[in-house]
Formats: sequence, C-alpha cells, structure tokens
Amino acid sequence: MPTPTRISHCIAAALALLPASAGAAEPTANPTTLDAVQVRSQRPAGEERSASGATRTDTPLLEVPQAVRVLSRRQLDDLNANRLADAVDYVSGVTRLNDFGGTWDNYAIRGFSNANGGSLLNGFASSRGYGPQRDMVSVERVEFLKGPSAALYGSGEPGGTYNVITKKPLFAPFNRLIVGGGNLGYARTTLDSTGPLGQRLAYRLNLAAEDGASRSTLVDSHKYVLAPALTWQLGEATTLDYDGELIRIRTPLDRGLINVGGKLGLLPRDRFLGEPGDPDLHVNGDTHQLRLVHELATGWTLRAGASHRETSFHGRAADLLGTLAADGRTLSRRDSWRTLPARDSMLQFEVEGRLDTGMLEHRMLAGIEGSRLATGMDLAYSALSADRYPIDIYAPVYGQAHPPLAFTTSSDDVQRAAGLFLQDQIGLGERWKLLAGVRLDRFEQRVENNLAGTRQRQRHSKASPRLGVVYMAGPQLSFYANASSSFRPNSGADENGNAFAPESGRSFELGSKWLSDDEGVSASLALFDIRKRNVLTRSPTNANFSIAAGEVRSRGVEADVSGQLGEHWRVTASAAYLDTDVLRDNNAALVGKRLLNIPDFSGSLFAIREAELARGRYGIGAGITHVGERTGTATDTYRLPAYTTARLTAYWQPLPRLKLSADVYNLFDREYYTASWGALTVIPGLGRQWTLGAQLDF
Repeated sequence: MPTPTRISHCIAAALALLPASAGAAEPTANPTTLDAVQVRSQRPAGEERSASGATRTDTPLLEVPQAVRVLSRRQLDDLNANRLADAVDYVSGVTRLNDFGGTWDNYAIRGFSNANGGSLLNGFASSRGYGPQRDMVSVERVEFLKGPSAALYGSGEPGGTYNVITKKPLFAPFNRLIVGGGNLGYARTTLDSTGPLGQRLAYRLNLAAEDGASRSTLVDSHKYVLAPALTWQLGEATTLDYDGELIRIRTPLDRGLINVGGKLGLLPRDRFLGEPGDPDLHVNGDTHQLRLVHELATGWTLRAGASHRETSFHGRAADLLGTLAADGRTLSRRDSWRTLPARDSMLQFEVEGRLDTGMLEHRMLAGIEGSRLATGMDLAYSALSADRYPIDIYAPVYGQAHPPLAFTTSSDDVQRAAGLFLQDQIGLGERWKLLAGVRLDRFEQRVENNLAGTRQRQRHSKASPRLGVVYMAGPQLSFYANASSSFRPNSGADENGNAFAPESGRSFELGSKWLSDDEGVSASLALFDIRKRNVLTRSPTNANFSIAAGEVRSRGVEADVSGQLGEHWRVTASAAYLDTDVLRDNNAALVGKRLLNIPDFSGSLFAIREAELARGRYGIGAGITHVGERTGTATDTYRLPAYTTARLTAYWQPLPRLKLSADVYNLFDREYYTASWGALTVIPGLGRQWTLGAQLDF
C-alpha cells in the first residue's frame, strides 16, 4: 500500500535542498552547452532534429543513414512515462521481454534482446551487470538506434540499442514538484530543480520516491532515485559536466504466473506464487559520469569522458523453477539466494572536426575507448524435487519453512576491452551524403569458477565496419541505405576447453525519412535484413557442451510517425512487421521456429488534443497498443496470445504553474501477457489502473 508519511518526508527533504534563489521560470536550453551527447535545444512544438548517439556528432536525422526514433521529453510527458517500459510500446520494432519481476530493463529491438550491455546512458554503456530498472525522472529524451552500433560502441546485438540522455543543468532557475497516486498501491512524488550556483556553475537535482503499482496485494515495491548534475564553464571554450544517479529498489521477486499444460488464463491475475514473508530483494545502482569538452580555435572539438557504475542485486526468493505435478495443481519450487555485484568503469576520448578536400566536405570523428567490467555471481538453491517447497496454484498456503540452500554457482568474471573508432561523414554536393566508419576492438575475459577452482580465459579482436549513403530528395525528404556489422563475445568454452568465437551479425537496411516544413511532424520507413551467426548450440559430439555454430535471422519493415498536427493535435504512431526464425541449430526442434517472445506484428497510436478554456488550458488524449502472438518457449510448445490495450489521459491547467492530470491504463481491463520465461512462467500485465496527479512549478 502507499505510504504517505514516507513520501511526504521525501518531499520535505527535497524542498529543503533547494537554493534560496530558485525561481519559477520554465526551463530553457543552456546556450553554452557544448557536449555532443547533451540536449542542445528544446522544441516543445516540433520534432527532435538530431540524435547524438547515432553518429556521436550533432547530425540532422534526415542526414543519418540509419533508422532512429527519438522520444522527446514532451512525448514522455504525454505518455506519463515513469519507466522506460511505459514508452517502448510506442516505438516500432521494440518488444518487452522478461523483466525479472520488474527489477530490470529487458527489451528486444528487431528481435534481439539488449539486456546485457545493449543500452547507453549519455553515450556510455549502462546495462552491463544486473542493474535496476531505469526511472524516467532525470531523462530528457531516449534515442532508439536501429541496427548494429558496433562501429561506434563496440560489442552489442545487431538489432540496435537505445541511448538515454539525461536532463542537464540550466542557468535559468526552475523547480517542478509532481505528486501522484492511484489504485493498485501506486504512489509517486518527484522533484526537478535547476538553476545557477554562480556565474559559471549550474546544478540540476532530480528526486523520485515511488510505491509501485502491483497486480497483487501481496507484493509491495519501493523505489528511490537521486540524480544530481553539475555544469561548470571553465572558460569560453571549455565545459565540465557531471551526471550522477543513485537508484534503490526494494521488492519481493514476482516471477509471474504459469501456463497449465500450455493453457493460459486458468489462474487469476493477482495470484502470487512466491512467498509473501520472504525479505525484499535489494537492487541498487550508482552511476557517476564526467565529461570535459574543449572547443579549439581551429573549429575542432576535443571530448573526454569517464563513467563508473556499481550495481548489486541480492536477496532470497522462491523461484518457479520446478514442475507441475500430475494432479495439475501442485507446483514444486526452489528456494534461492542471489548475490550479483558489478563494477563497470569506462574512459572515452574523441576528437571531431571538419575538413574540406576539393568538392568534398568531411566531418571527421576519431576516438578511443577503454573499459573494465567486473561481475560476481553467487547462487544458492534448495534441492529440486516434487515434495520440496510445493505450492497449490489454485489454493496457495504461504509460510512454509525455508528448505536448506546449497551454492550451485560462485564465479567472478573480469572483462577488459579497448576500442579505436574512426568515422567520416562526407558531403558529396547538396544531394548526397556518405558515412563510412570502422571500429577495432580488443576484448579479454577471465572467468573463475570458485566452486570448481578452475579458470577460463579468452581473447578476441574484431573489426566492425559500417557504410551508409543518404540521398536528399529535398530539404525535408531523404532516402538512405546502409550495411553494418556487430559482434558480441560468447562466454564459456567448448568440450576441448577452447573459447567460443564471438557472435557475429550483419545488417542491410533501406529507408526513407520526412520532416514537415514547419519541422513539427516527422515520419520514417525502414526495411531491414539481419543475420546473426556463431550463436551457441548443442555440440553434436557431446550434449553436455555447446559450440558456436547456430544462426538466426530477423527481417521486416518498420514505420513511425510523430509530431504536432496543427495548433491542437499531437500524434505518435508506430507499426512493425518482423519475420524472425532460427536458420541453423544442432537441435532440429529449434530450426524454423520464431525467435522467443517476438511478435510478427505490433503497432501503436497515441493522440492528444490541447486547447484553451475560459479558465486555463486542457488536454485530452487516448492511446492504443497491439502486440501479436508470440512463442512461449524456444521449441514453440505454447503461445502467448496477441493482445490490444487502450488508455485515456487528460489534464487541466487552471493556472500557468499548476496542472492537474488523470490517466487510465488498460481501459478495458484486458488480461494479457507481456513475456514468458522458461517452460512454465508467464509475465501478466497489470489490470485496469487509474492515477491522479498534480504538478506545481515554483
């Protein structure tokens, strides 16, 4: 249940932190911001024109030979997106996957999961290890970069990545307090405060305290976020930025429901199959980033950055790892304990500038990057048998004694990587733009099995090129094509003790982009074909080992439209068709099957109308999302049904500094499942949820 006392204490503490000079002006972009990964302007009535993550330069989206979808702060506010999961349904080709009981982010882009290392925070890797789910309180925008990004960022999946851009300090004072609550145990308070601390120093502080909505009264989750930021103008040409983020999540592990003999819907949506008396899981994440930007007199720019991120995930929980007995109602479980720490450090240095050679205009980028990732994994489980830790799925009785645990896994993993990247964006007259880039990576990994007393090492070097071309049919219309590659190291070794070859991906893409004359509406269309090789598959000579010989494919078409239609309407729409399948695997039962949890079709539409009233201003909107049928297991033993959900939103702004809002999610109270995990478990979506909120600027 919501805890008003605790949240009110958070509000009081937040207000006490504000400087006395804070005012009530609307936030405006800091005109002195220089860093290429920062938001350079706010466009409340139009579309974002650039995405720094796509090229690591401030290149207009029309001139980028790659599908890029940017969710601006205005769009995130329209969707009332407090989590990234609240927004991804409105991006083509992005699918929700198993989120481990709502504790972490896990999405597939074009059919490929980006859970481990597949996302960026201000251009730095941000999802390696088991970190907490992203909160949107400190987010300015999210850039979804479709297709491989290895030519700029190194190891990753070929489907794409997303780059989260955080809010930057402003020299104009501004404060915003938002308080909200609703059914399903939901309550949330946030504070956004920014302003000057002197002529050359500005701060920004974002705070959030939340009791999360839950499908069961037996599950209470709590989240706290502290995100400070500083901008220091060291001189007319030099800026130093700091961005921090501390997240604390306390929640029971809610693994979801199970399918019974391949059938779904036999259990009520609020059934909890864990143990309510278990202590909460603790999921923590601390991130610190520094970026130094210096503009040279020659017009070139030097950028240096450092990032350090520590995450931890630990706690006890009942895992649904067992089987369903012959009576069709007794589920065997395993008690478990997890300790999953991680430390991720990264350094970046790059130089960017322009160079003209005859009739060719070059925008050059060169950089180096080094990183060290250290993770640990300690897992303890109870024995798995039919009479151990059972639960009646139709009439659960909680409070059983915990069975004894024994460690099954204890390992330490250290990964070191170094990369050198080069990129040239070439202007071939007014119509043609060429992008050529390559990154050279060297990767080393050492894994120690503390139980067996063994150690494995692997070293790999990889070159990742990409080539793209853009034809500007006019100032508002472009066509493009690209070819790019990706890689991702495979952990472990084969039966001979040799390290696996890395996964290798290649992608071909054709597309078109359009921007209206007033820059208020944008549209994009993309066709793509992706193949990933060296996927681990069962060894044909020893079933207890794997070899890197599998191959999977994803191909399809995506479309996105968003922007301001006239004075009153704002619209976001997306659609994607994905054809995914396993091309090669030594398990014949997998060949020809669709990729797990990936729908063939998905789409969304959200529209909001705003207008003036006799007193104040109002907005009213509605949205609809559709996700097609998906395979529940890799061998397709059951299916997750397609689902369509609807939502409503409304606000009234009686005063310039006060806004009241109301939202209803899953309007028709549909029962649906966002993902599956293992042979039994499915992740149910929330029932109908309503929220009320008040926003005060001061």
